[in-house]
Amino acid sequence: MKKEDLRIVFLGTPEFAVESLSRIVDAGYNVVGVVTMPDKIAGRGHKLISSAVKQYAVANGLHLMQPEKLKAPEFVEELRSLRANLFVVIAFRMLPEVVWSMPELGTFNLHASLLPRYRGAAPINRAVMNGDTETGVTTFFLKQAIDTGDVLRQERIEIGPDEDAGSVHDRLMMLGADVTMDTIAHIVAGDLTPVPQDQLLQGEEPTAAPKIFKETCRMDWTLGAAALHNHVRGLSPYPAAWTVLKEPDGKETELMVFATKLTDEATALPAGTLLPDSRRMAVATSDGRVLEVLSVRPAGRKRMDAPDFLRGARLPEGTSFV
Repeated sequence: MKKEDLRIVFLGTPEFAVESLSRIVDAGYNVVGVVTMPDKIAGRGHKLISSAVKQYAVANGLHLMQPEKLKAPEFVEELRSLRANLFVVIAFRMLPEVVWSMPELGTFNLHASLLPRYRGAAPINRAVMNGDTETGVTTFFLKQAIDTGDVLRQERIEIGPDEDAGSVHDRLMMLGADVTMDTIAHIVAGDLTPVPQDQLLQGEEPTAAPKIFKETCRMDWTLGAAALHNHVRGLSPYPAAWTVLKEPDGKETELMVFATKLTDEATALPAGTLLPDSRRMAVATSDGRVLEVLSVRPAGRKRMDAPDFLRGARLPEGTSFV
């Protein structure tokens, strides 16, 4: 197929998807439609918030669709009328077969993991939370079961030992745009050989990356220092790990925790106990190592360095995280 004959519909929602959409448009491909989530009411002012993909589409005069239901006959008919021969999906909802089976060249998805590892909604967070030393992006043709389609292209990056999910997200966003463009070019050339995910398992089982809820983010002080450090950086800056600071008189303060540092120090204090050091927030962990908390946000306040919080809080000896 010639590049000028290719008609693309792009489906996506967050900033992660915008980089790829922008590259597709800038490369001169014919994007005949953009599909994104309906606007949401958010914030104290109950204002309507548009997705990052919608904002880009409107700014660049692209045909925009925001269906409430992806199986709605009027949406399916509008989609069909665009006569697209390729759909590109990045960080969107699960598509019904009537949608993903529509274009003659197929529908491919960019996923922020090395499939079949981390199928699901939170692949970046889960990889960092689990202490993985590498991750990557994958493009694959959609089929009904989520994140199980045949792989088209994959690229890897290393994860630094202190790198957080936000940094990994930004690097994968750029890498993902490269891989998206490469995938489209090979689809146009007709020289792709899709690889079933079963062939990539190498004796392992597929892993899941389920959606993250508030309780998922709570720090578990029965874990060792390294696991707690990974938990914090895997959830930073969003949605953020959290814990409860309990003083000896029973007063409790909920804290979001954005950054920690592993130390070489050891202690025999019970896990979660705050060491008596007013200059820094050092905490005992279950394996006897000391974890230093670097950045926190008390409920209703702004993010701050942990020593600044300590100076204002004046916590008594015996305070601990629970």
